[in-house]
This record gives sequence, C-alpha cells and structure tokens, in this order.
Amino acid sequence: MTPDHPALQLWPVAASATAVETDELILAFTVLTLVLTVPVFIAITWFALRYREGSEADRTPSGIRSNLIEISWMLIPFLLTLVFFAWGAKLFIQSKNPPPDAMVVEVIGRQWMWKFQHPTGQSEINDLHLPIGQPIKLRIISQDVIHALYIPAVRMQIDALPDRYTQMWFKADKVGTFHLYCSEYCGTDHSVMGGKVTFMNPGDYQDWLVHAGAQQGKVASGRALYQAYGCAGCHEPGSAVRAPGFAGLFGSQVGLADGRTVTADAAWLREKILNPNGDRLAGGGKQVMPSFAGRIPEQELGLLVDFIRSYPATGHAAEATR
Repeated sequence: MTPDHPALQLWPVAASATAVETDELILAFTVLTLVLTVPVFIAITWFALRYREGSEADRTPSGIRSNLIEISWMLIPFLLTLVFFAWGAKLFIQSKNPPPDAMVVEVIGRQWMWKFQHPTGQSEINDLHLPIGQPIKLRIISQDVIHALYIPAVRMQIDALPDRYTQMWFKADKVGTFHLYCSEYCGTDHSVMGGKVTFMNPGDYQDWLVHAGAQQGKVASGRALYQAYGCAGCHEPGSAVRAPGFAGLFGSQVGLADGRTVTADAAWLREKILNPNGDRLAGGGKQVMPSFAGRIPEQELGLLVDFIRSYPATGHAAEATR
C-alpha cells in the first residue's frame, strides 16, 4: 500500500447524498463533543493549578448554590445529544428501507474475493460497475466465513454472513472509481480481499452492459479467480513451485507420462483443473496440484478456462512437473 493510497486518506471522497449527510452528522457531533468537554478539561486544569496544595487561595465556601445552573448543565447536553440520536436514527432507518425501484445486485463473499451479479446476468469479480442516480440494493451472502463489504465512498458497510442474506442500499451521485474492502478479518489473505466500484452515467452503464460487461468482464473475472484460488502462486513465472506456465499453453501439444500427446483445448483444461492427477504430465515431476472437483462452481470453472485461453502467448508452457 503506497502512502497516497485512498485507504490512508483522512477523509474519503463522498459519492452519495447519504455519505455527505453522514459526514455532516459526524462533524457536527464532533464539534458538540469538543464544545462540551474542552471547557471542562480547561476548568479542571485551572482549578488544579489555582488551588494546588500550598498555594495562596481563599478556600472558604462561598455558600452560593443555583439549582438552575445544576439542572442546566445536565439538561442542555442531554437535549443536544438527543438531536443527534434522532438524526442518526433517521439515517439508520433510511438505510434499512430501500426504494421499491432499487436495482438489485447479488453479492457473494468468499475467501478471498467478491462476486457481483447484475440483474441482466453479467457478473464481475472484485470489480463493480453501477449507474449514478439509480437506487442500488446489494443483496449479500457469504459462502464460507463472515466477511464485511465496506464501500467508503458511500459510507456503507454490511456483514456478509454464511447461510443468511443481508442487504444495503445507496444512490451514488458522483462519477468515478472508488475502492471497496472486506472490513472483517476473514483469514490469511484478508488484506487483499478488495476491489473497485465504478459509478457511471446511466448511458455509459448501459453501454458497458452491452459491450465491456459481457466481454472484458470475463477475462477480468477469470484473472480474479486465478488469484483467489491460489493458481498464481504456482503457475506464474518465477514461482517456487515448478508448475506449467500458461503462456502459449492453450492449443499446444502436451506430452503425458504414459507417452501420449494431447491437445490443451478447453475440455482438457477443464478436466485437468478438476482432476489434475488424471493425466500425469511428462517430465517425472511430483504431482502436487489439489483437485478442484466439487470446490469450484461450473460458471467459475468456465471463467478460469477463458482466462487461460486469453493468456498472452509469449514463450512456451513450462515442462510440467505437476
């Protein structure tokens, strides 16, 4: 994380009216807290110095007592804090009651990635494109442990729970790309479980759905799955495990340990992911890749294969030791 990373900003950009009002509530309550507490600490310091042991001071009780002052210093702060309680309660109630016309986006949290599915069927992983001016309801669940989806730009956070749906809604009003995070510690790679949300003009969003959402989204989603399932730890050049590289792999001829040669087409790649020890590769290396049968959904398997197909064809696939 670089020093100018948005996560380290003192105050994130606000991309919705609710975010602006939330900031106003926090700032106003902070000012009230300072107004009520700073004079008290100043008075404590002054009295401690003025009437310290050994100082020359008149300590004779004055006999002055005012019930009005006693009641006022308790009642006025109490009434002021009630104002902020009502203000915060209003924001909370609004956050739990999305408008009937809200666009529903399905969200799945899993170690360590976020999957988003639009109403029209397009899906994204760790990236989310949404229109501004349209109420958005995120319907969220977890496939393993407890996560929490946090979008600082709209000042919203909600837990993603196993076997239980939660939801949050917002209406963005600022075009731009902002960060999203998992704000609940969820395991080893919790720190990398994040992504970006891009708020777009409605026309641009529709264009994205028709073009980029259906095409570029597949490769980006496949890459995110490649990272999330730990494939990069073995298959990237320079990794400690000498696994076959993907550069130039798709469509090439692969030698097997039993002397056969097969074509690395989509069907073979799918089978190799699900059952890596089914066709042992030539080279005599140790086969250490775990089976993903029953662990990876069919749709995600297809995205992984699409990503391998699109892998830049520079160099050659490494001789297999998997």
